[in-house]
Amino acid sequence: MRMIYADNAATTAVSAHVLQEMLPYYSEQYGNPSSLYAFGQTAHRAITKARGQVAAALGTTEREIYFTSGGSEADNWAIKGAAALGKAKGKTHIITTTIEHHAVLHTLDALKKEGFTVTYLPVYENGICRVEDVAAAITDETCLVTIMYANNEIGTIQPIGEIGALCRQKGVLFHTDAVQAVGHIPVDVQKDQIDLLSLSGHKLHAPKGVGALYCRKGIRLPNLIEGGAQESGRRAGTENVPGIVGLGVAITDAVAAMDENAKKLSVLRDKLLDGALQISHSRVTGDRTHRLPGHCSLCFEGVEGESLLLLLDAKGVCGSSGSACTSGSLDPSHVLLAIGLPHEVAHGSLRLTLSDDTTPEDIDYILSVLPPIIDRLRAMSPLWEHILEAEAQGKKLY
Repeated sequence: MRMIYADNAATTAVSAHVLQEMLPYYSEQYGNPSSLYAFGQTAHRAITKARGQVAAALGTTEREIYFTSGGSEADNWAIKGAAALGKAKGKTHIITTTIEHHAVLHTLDALKKEGFTVTYLPVYENGICRVEDVAAAITDETCLVTIMYANNEIGTIQPIGEIGALCRQKGVLFHTDAVQAVGHIPVDVQKDQIDLLSLSGHKLHAPKGVGALYCRKGIRLPNLIEGGAQESGRRAGTENVPGIVGLGVAITDAVAAMDENAKKLSVLRDKLLDGALQISHSRVTGDRTHRLPGHCSLCFEGVEGESLLLLLDAKGVCGSSGSACTSGSLDPSHVLLAIGLPHEVAHGSLRLTLSDDTTPEDIDYILSVLPPIIDRLRAMSPLWEHILEAEAQGKKLY
């Protein structure tokens, strides 16, 4: 049976080129980068090169790049660090949106226990936060605005440049979780006036366990880990040299192929979305225009997302759902609820995210197996019966 991997927003395969470049640092050039002898300095130079590669991809300098274990760590460091800087000045107000990743939302929950107040801005039906809402929320007490670049569940791209310009004008630090954006759409921290940015390697064909934080020159975040001189003394611990090398290679490759991949994936994405919309009582979630090139997110009425995933898996298709059932919760995604979907509709969500390896034949296959699966699930669904009964009476439930 064929296997089609369509969950690239969750993680990606390490590319052959990235793996090739990483391998020597496991077994041949395994020296400690902090060692002064030549063997260790070879590893140190590899880290320096990767730092420059990440900086170039973001439009900044290598002195502003700090390697981390991934996007969640970078989010935590940026937000907690910016909050500490604000608190030292008597500013304890933070602004975010209702659709952030839990790495952001849970960090803010922790800060609220320390006396910070958080404003959660709404997004609208298309999943986009409005700049005027950010402007209205900023006060003299605001120390940080943290808004994600692109959403992991619905693929919506936020007006980051406009928000960055506003924050710079108001003298408020601006952080963006760009885990889903970097390597897939152009990101320029100078142009977008971003102060802090988080990214993760495993979303762009680098390995898991490595990421980076961009911190604009002049912003002195508190140290994340004490105990050594690594990362300019701000994050102690012997560096993950192979992972860092992999991130540098992957981000360089991604930027070089970005335009070509975006064109290809946008065509495949739209083909998949348009084909899925031929199924009755289906809808796209998120904006159709301001959307990541390979991101498809849909909801099907009268269907439960976890069952949909299991039946797709049986047909060799790997996807994901906005429903949180797999995490032991019966509640649907906070993102889908934030864009105004009823619980009953949000439970029938499906996210299919493509990569440069996805082919037109893959899309054709998904579109061939998806409708019968939806029909099968609806045939067993009491909710679907209610939907049909309501329509027979001239009513619409959702």
